[in-house]
Parts: sequence; structure tokens; C-alpha cells
Amino acid sequence: MPRMSKVELYAAIRRDHRGGMSMRELESKHGVTWRTVRKALDSSWPEPRKKLPPRATRLDPYKPVIDEILRADLDAPRKQRHTVTHIFHRLVARAG
Repeated sequence: MPRMSKVELYAAIRRDHRGGMSMRELESKHGVTWRTVRKALDSSWPEPRKKLPPRATRLDPYKPVIDEILRADLDAPRKQRHTVTHIFHRLVARAG
């Protein structure tokens, strides 16, 4: 069965249910659980995805230092600005 969006899946489940298919037949035909079939029959629109909280990165403790370096670079001439490599080496030297 080709991959379809959740809206299309819900529409197909509702269409087959109106055609007389039982809940178990709908589950096996569409390869979903009974909860998904129940949600499709209760509402024509799937609930929106939940937003995931932002994950912490290994760079988080160094972000204020990097921001400070980049702010200082705003006033510096173009050739004297820091590159990514130079910022990395400064962070390594600072961390020891």
C-alpha cells in the first residue's frame, strides 16, 4: 500500500467503515491500531503534532563566549574578524 498522509488515511478509514467494514477489518487493511481507527471515526482531521522542546547541545555553555566574540567582530575590519576555526581554537585554549 503506498504511503499516504494522515488526512488521506483517516478519509480511507471512514470511507471503508461506511462501506460496512468492521473495526478489525479496518485495522488489518490499513495496518493501524484500534486507537487510530477510533480517532479516524471520531474526527475527520487528525490532531496536530506536538512541538518538541528544544534539546540542549554541548555548545550551550559556550554560547555566551561565542556571542561576545562575534559582537566584538562587528566593529573590527573585515580581515581581522574571527573565523570558525579561530573561535574554536580560542574556546579550546580557554577550556584547557
